Amino acid sequence: MENKYQEGSSVIALTDPLHTLTVRRYAKRIYYCSDPANPQEKDKVFYERELKQQETGA
Repeated sequence: MENKYQEGSSVIALTDPLHTLTVRRYAKRIYYCSDPANPQEKDKVFYERELKQQETGA
């Protein structure tokens, strides 16, 4: 099984769609994401089903 989001990708959590997260690491089907606005905070952990790709507006 391959991960859907690559390291460095911008994603949003379905529970908090207003904040963008950055995928820092993927291990054992879990995504470790950091908040670029608050890099000193601990990583947030999500399963793939809890994330959505950040859409780029044009």
